[in-house]
Amino acid sequence: MRGARTGTLLAAAALLAGLLGTGGSAAGAGGGAGGGRGEALVHTAGAPQNAGAPGSAAAPGSAVAAGSAVAADGCDTGASLPPEERVGQRIRAIRERGYLVVGIDQSAYNWGYRDSQTGRIEGFDIDLARAVAESVLGSPDKVQLKTVATADRVALLQDPKHPVDMIARAMTITCSRLEQIAFSAPYFNVSQRVVAPKSEHARSVDEALRGKDVCVADNSSSAAALDGDRHGAANVLRPENQLDCLVLMEVGKARATLSDSSLAYAMVAQDQTMELVGDPFLPTYMGVGMNKQDTDLVAWVNQVLVDWRNSGGWQASYDRWLRPSMGDPGPYRPW
Repeated sequence: MRGARTGTLLAAAALLAGLLGTGGSAAGAGGGAGGGRGEALVHTAGAPQNAGAPGSAAAPGSAVAAGSAVAADGCDTGASLPPEERVGQRIRAIRERGYLVVGIDQSAYNWGYRDSQTGRIEGFDIDLARAVAESVLGSPDKVQLKTVATADRVALLQDPKHPVDMIARAMTITCSRLEQIAFSAPYFNVSQRVVAPKSEHARSVDEALRGKDVCVADNSSSAAALDGDRHGAANVLRPENQLDCLVLMEVGKARATLSDSSLAYAMVAQDQTMELVGDPFLPTYMGVGMNKQDTDLVAWVNQVLVDWRNSGGWQASYDRWLRPSMGDPGPYRPW
C-alpha cells in the first residue's frame, strides 16, 4: 500500500511526460482479410448494472440485444465493431513502424503507474496494452508507452498525426466522447464514486460535497457529472490528472474528489487515510480509445479483448492488480 507521502512523490513523478519503453522491429502476427471499413456497430458486452450487481452474461464475442446498454442521455455505450483480426491501414502502419504506441497513465495506482522499486510502468491497463502489442506484432514488448494527461486524451486521438494509436487509461465511454472518437468493446464496469479523507466523517455523497472544495480531473467523465449536478459543491478544482486530486486532499486544498470507481478504489488503496463515501452512481463502462477512422484497429482490439477474456488474461490481471482493493470481480466484469 502507498501512503500519503508516496502519493505526493508520485504526483511529482506524474509531471514527467514523454515516451516510456522502446519499440522493436516490425513483426507480423498474421491477420485475416476481409471486412470493409465502417461496419455497423454491434454489442459485445452486457449493459452496466447497478452497483454491486454482476454484469449480464453473454457468450464470448457474441452480440447481445440492441438497447441493452443505453446511457441516460440516449446513446449506447456498450456498442462497438465486431471483433476481427483484419489488416487495414492502421494495422499496416503499426507493423511498418514496428511498435504500438499507447497512451497511458503513470500515476494511477494498480492501473498504470511507475513502480518505485523497478522503475517499470505496470498495472491492469498496461497488461491490456501489452496484450494488444503481442497480438498485432507478435511480442508484448513491442509497445511504446506514452504518458498522457486526462485532459488531453480525446485531442490526441483526434490528431491526424497519430501521436498515439490508442489510449488505455481507465477511460470511461461517454456519449459526448463517442461523437469524437471510437471505443473498443467495454472491458470494465465503472460508476462515479466520491473519495474523501476519513477525517471529514462524511456519510453520503451530498454530505461529502455540499459546501466543500471538490476536485475532479479536467475533461474527465467525473467533471462532466459534476457539471450536471454539483451536489452543492462550493468550489471545483480541475487539475490535469486524477492523482493531483489525491495530493490536493492530502494537503488540505480539497475536501473530496469525484472519480470513476476504478480510480477511486486506487486512491483509497494508495492512501489509507482516504475512504469511499456514499453509494456509487451513473454506472457505465471503460473502453480503449481510438481514432474513428481506425476501424481495423478497433475490430482488432475487440478480438484481443475476447481472447484476453477467454484465455484467463483478464482474470489473472484483475487478481494481480485489483482484487486486493476491489474484492471479487463480479460487479466489474463487462460481460
